[in-house]
Amino acid sequence: MLDTVDSTMAEAARRAASGLAGPTWIMAHQQTSGRGRRGRDWSSQPGNLAATLVYKPEATPAEAARRSFLAAVALFEALAIHVDRTRLSLKWPNDVLLDGGKVAGILLESAGQGPYVDWLAIGVGVNLASRPAGLRGVAFPPVAVADNGGPLVDPEEFLTHLADAFATEEGKLDAFGFGRIREDWLRHAARLGEVITARTGADEITGVFENVDEAGNLMLRTPKGLRAISAADVFF
Repeated sequence: MLDTVDSTMAEAARRAASGLAGPTWIMAHQQTSGRGRRGRDWSSQPGNLAATLVYKPEATPAEAARRSFLAAVALFEALAIHVDRTRLSLKWPNDVLLDGGKVAGILLESAGQGPYVDWLAIGVGVNLASRPAGLRGVAFPPVAVADNGGPLVDPEEFLTHLADAFATEEGKLDAFGFGRIREDWLRHAARLGEVITARTGADEITGVFENVDEAGNLMLRTPKGLRAISAADVFF
C-alpha cells in the first residue's frame, strides 16, 4: 500500500527489475502520472482503486496478453459483489461497463527476451467513489460505483475481493485453459451478436460482433466476410 506514486504500473516495473518473491499487488491512494491504453492518461481520484498485480507467469507473450480477459472477468465478479451484475458488461478488449458507462479499465505490460515473459504487470483502475471530470466527447462516459446513490466501496476492501477473484480465474486457466476464460468473458460481453465498429490505427471496420477467437481476437462478420481484429478501439 502506497500513499502516492507516479503510477502503480511504473512501480511494478521497478519491483520486477529488482526481483519478485512472488505475485505482488501494488495499490496507491494517489497516482501522479497514471496511464491507460496507448499512453492515454488515467485520472485516479481519491477513493477510487488504482492497483497493479505484478508476477511471473510461465507464459509466452501471447499467453500473457490473453490475461486481460482473465482480469476482466475477475473485475466483473468483484464489482458484482457491490452492484447488480445485470448492470455490468465487458467491452473488448479490456474495459468494464456499468450501465453502459466505463467504470473500470485494464492495462497490461510485460518484459522478456526469450520464449516466456520475465514478468507481467496487470494494472487496474476502478471508479469506485467518483468519475473523472472534464472528459467530453468520449464514446463511453466514465461512471462510478457510488453514482446515483450507489454504495461507497473502500478501495482496500475492493482489492481484497479482486485479488480473490483473480486467483479463482487463474486457477480456472491452469485447470481448463484459455477456452474456459473465453467462455466466461463472452457470457458477459457487451453487444455480442450486434453491430459494432472497431477502429484500428489505419482502418474502421463495422460488422456483427460474432465471437472472440482462441487468440483473443475480436471476430466481426462484415459484408466482406469474417474479420479477425487483434487491436482496436471499439464503439457502439
